[in-house]
Amino acid sequence: MKGNAARRRNVFVIGLDDEHRRDLETIPDRDRFRFHGLLEREEVRVECDVDGMIEKAEAALRAFDGPVDAIIGYWDFPVTAVASILCKTFDLPSPSLEAVLRCAHKYWGRLEQQRSLPEHTPPFCAVDPFSDDPLSEVDIDFPFWLKPVCGYSSTLGFRINNAHDFERAIDAARREIRRFGEPFNRVLERVDTSGLGGVGGNYMLAEAMLQGVELAPEGSIRNGNFAVHGVIDMVRAPNHKSFKDYRYPSIHPRRVQDRAGDIVERFVRAIGYDNGCFNVEFFWNQDTDELHLIEFNPRISQSHSGMMAMVDGMSNHEVAIHVALGDKPAFEHGGGPYDMAAKFLYRRFDPGDAVCVSSPGKADLERLRKSQPDTRVSIKVEKGTRLDETVDQDAYSWVLAELIIGGDDVSDLNAKFEEAKRLLPFRFEPITSDRSHPDDEEVQK
Repeated sequence: MKGNAARRRNVFVIGLDDEHRRDLETIPDRDRFRFHGLLEREEVRVECDVDGMIEKAEAALRAFDGPVDAIIGYWDFPVTAVASILCKTFDLPSPSLEAVLRCAHKYWGRLEQQRSLPEHTPPFCAVDPFSDDPLSEVDIDFPFWLKPVCGYSSTLGFRINNAHDFERAIDAARREIRRFGEPFNRVLERVDTSGLGGVGGNYMLAEAMLQGVELAPEGSIRNGNFAVHGVIDMVRAPNHKSFKDYRYPSIHPRRVQDRAGDIVERFVRAIGYDNGCFNVEFFWNQDTDELHLIEFNPRISQSHSGMMAMVDGMSNHEVAIHVALGDKPAFEHGGGPYDMAAKFLYRRFDPGDAVCVSSPGKADLERLRKSQPDTRVSIKVEKGTRLDETVDQDAYSWVLAELIIGGDDVSDLNAKFEEAKRLLPFRFEPITSDRSHPDDEEVQK
């Protein structure tokens, strides 16, 4: 046992990329671990061969010359499900696959929330987009929100104001939903779904619209020990549809943050979710003081990692790693160089399709680096890219770049973002497109 205590433990990260390897290196006891990528980032997208992914990952782990001590991930389905399956195979701490799917399946999640948190759950119903009359299955008044039971990055998410909006959204779902609904169905076959009434991966979820500001507690539960290690504010863009940025730490009242954490704890205990991390999105209605749960994600958020590293001097990987090892996390606040940080989504809001004829180059990035040395930039649209061909976009805008910025306060962060946009120019030429944007006022993720 004494020899094992000094051994560097092998932590496998599903879909590890260079950006998040850097976040892993911010944890204070990083010298105790060896980090190994498990499957390439491009292999773990939601439209995938899940069974093949599991077989390939399991083969790589069995071929590894050494002990497998932990398996973690920070992406949505299929990563959360694959991690749970692999952890069970290798007898490692992890939430059960059924507990993960009770969260990843948005309709199943709503059923569980309705049982344990009825006062925090909006009206909802399942919709089969391939039925003869999908609208007849909706028992919620307009306007309502429509999204896939297994979705990501707001893909196929629509605010529905009227029957015309609904028909347009159903047409889009019929064209696209199977590419991630079918892989999800493959994983659902591994658990008992008899209580879902046949609502599988190719269904949509309709739910009542919610009002308020959005915040997201992130935390973990390990051997029944529940903790929240941070609360993030989710800020809408001026179009009131897409997200503008995520900010850390939250500026909302501590009592509201604590209430949100209490609600999450009730939920995880109700569904038997243990030995895992989470981030949970809420609407807080400031007029009525009501909190409504939007969705529960059974993982840390990779969008939060860089922000936490800037503010706390360590990323949320500190929590994910130690929970996956069965250890107590040692996350500490305030050790970073900034009081606040934000992940900004630099968007194009023009509804027409276009081709990018010029994107930021090395000289532009260098000018930003000189002005904002710690700002991280990830360019998402390069010269020659047609916007309608980009992936992981919502229905209302296109993300051109992502920036993680540290600052003194909200005003400082916004000023740095505006400067960054000036220093990172994009130019586009329009293309005639059939892409439609519902003319609504607010979108709920």
